[in-house]
Amino acid sequence: MRRATLLRITGAFIAAAALITGAADAKISTGPLATLSPGNAHLMSAGPLAFGPDGILFVGDSIGGQVVAIDTHDRRPASAAKVDVQDINAKIAAMVGITPDQLVINDVKVNPISKNVYLSVSRGRGPDAMPLLVRVERGSDQISVLSLDDVAHASVKLSDAPAAAPAGDPPAHGRPSSRMMTITDMVYVHGDLMVAGLSNEEWSSALRSIPFPFQSTAMEGATIQIWHSSHGRYETQAPIRTFVPYDIDGQNYVLAAYTCTPLVKIPFSDLHPGAQVHGAEIADLGAGNQPLDMVPYRQNGHNYILINNTSRGVMKLQADDLGSYKPITAPTITNVAGVPYQTISDLQDVRHLAALDSTDVLILTGKSSGPPWQSNPVVGPVNLQTIPLP
Repeated sequence: MRRATLLRITGAFIAAAALITGAADAKISTGPLATLSPGNAHLMSAGPLAFGPDGILFVGDSIGGQVVAIDTHDRRPASAAKVDVQDINAKIAAMVGITPDQLVINDVKVNPISKNVYLSVSRGRGPDAMPLLVRVERGSDQISVLSLDDVAHASVKLSDAPAAAPAGDPPAHGRPSSRMMTITDMVYVHGDLMVAGLSNEEWSSALRSIPFPFQSTAMEGATIQIWHSSHGRYETQAPIRTFVPYDIDGQNYVLAAYTCTPLVKIPFSDLHPGAQVHGAEIADLGAGNQPLDMVPYRQNGHNYILINNTSRGVMKLQADDLGSYKPITAPTITNVAGVPYQTISDLQDVRHLAALDSTDVLILTGKSSGPPWQSNPVVGPVNLQTIPLP
């Protein structure tokens, strides 16, 4: 990764934000597609997803220590349509010959061109689970499993991935190993794929910027230190759980959310290869909680960010004046501080949020039998549906 790469990201920030909110340019470019080669896409796991140009789907493979770009051949422009698939976990499980409790849905994203929905799925549980990619056609309950055989694709290895756990080692205290958190979230930013997760560096919380088309190996990313007000200390080992690029007072930032639950702003201009970067906490959203997804949007002339969480529901964060909030540098006493938000009480058990368009958002709901970070099976149906932005 080069400094010029990050400068290119900064210059294209507005275009990237349009892609995240679904306003992608549907014009087909042969450039990125021409760099993909036919063959079997070898995934060891399928975790976070992100869309790039021309319907190219990026798949985070933490166990494999890589990102794989796949041509979905899904480039026909379409407007968003209502999605309502009940018991989607049972439907997918039946297609692949397992019971619903053996299926884990890891991520959900909407193709900004076609508005079809994509899910990364594990057939089985644990590090030996089979990775699957599933597509739901817009406006229908038609579900298909994408073939990974003889598909145009490209991959890039992460040079700073944590070491793989020895075979047969169980996760400590029921939590994933560091290798399983190599990739926790991804966003494509006009020519570069930003990848959050853990690294093998002293400061193991990493934010990588990977140029696309890929080279064979991605250079090391920047590593991040934050003040964690709920814990009352500086931390460098906890990964970013979810993030979005965001413009604050004309400057380009990453807004990143961590477990227990600091919201941190990180300047793009600081993200040099191998740099140790200090993020500024601007909100404490409450302890005993893990953020899952963030969807920025604009409504009635104001800016908001929707955040779903494991134990604190869905939050609507006020995002008009994020630059006016001073960094939090002391332990929080009230458990909540900084940028204000409201909890959307009508939205319960939201496991994933995905941007759809300017008026609606896609949600995946299902009640878990335990903390979602332990990949506990759901109790009852998992439903995929569109709802109006609150």
